[in-house]
Amino acid sequence: MVNEAAATPPGVASAADVWAWLAEVEDPEIPVLSVVDLGIVREVAFEGPEADRTCVVTLTPTYSGCPATEVIEQSVRDALTARGLTRLKLQTRLAPAWTSDWMSEAGRLKLQAYGIAPPTEQAVPLSAIGRGPRPPAPTAACPCCGSTRTELISAFGSTPCKALHRCLDCLEPFDAFKRH
Repeated sequence: MVNEAAATPPGVASAADVWAWLAEVEDPEIPVLSVVDLGIVREVAFEGPEADRTCVVTLTPTYSGCPATEVIEQSVRDALTARGLTRLKLQTRLAPAWTSDWMSEAGRLKLQAYGIAPPTEQAVPLSAIGRGPRPPAPTAACPCCGSTRTELISAFGSTPCKALHRCLDCLEPFDAFKRH
């Protein structure tokens, strides 16, 4: 079976090709996730006439101060130029702000298999916006044994987007991806 993306002549690509290539770009902080799984690739488009068209990739960082943003941008640029895209423009879109709701279901499953509890529900239900304090986060399920008898050890985990928890059944510590 021929991989159509690999068969694309250099410099000629579709948006679907670009999305597929970006699905191979690892997040530098959580390498089990791609930037597509994480939901930070917001849009892929092409600008200009066919002969001089530019591939425009819009990224929304998980938060505006994310230390991995520059590494992600360079990884995206490297992946696409390696595929023959010579005209490339990366742009950052901060609004609307990234939310963990944008993570793919496949990404959530990859997190769990990797030992990180994925966010479990919508970060901010639309009905709750502007209606007072945010409700407490639900209990994170242990990615090792599945128990919901867990406790928050620290709101700060191994990266700013995760919190440290411990399972009260199997006693394993684990990171849980914060809902944003």
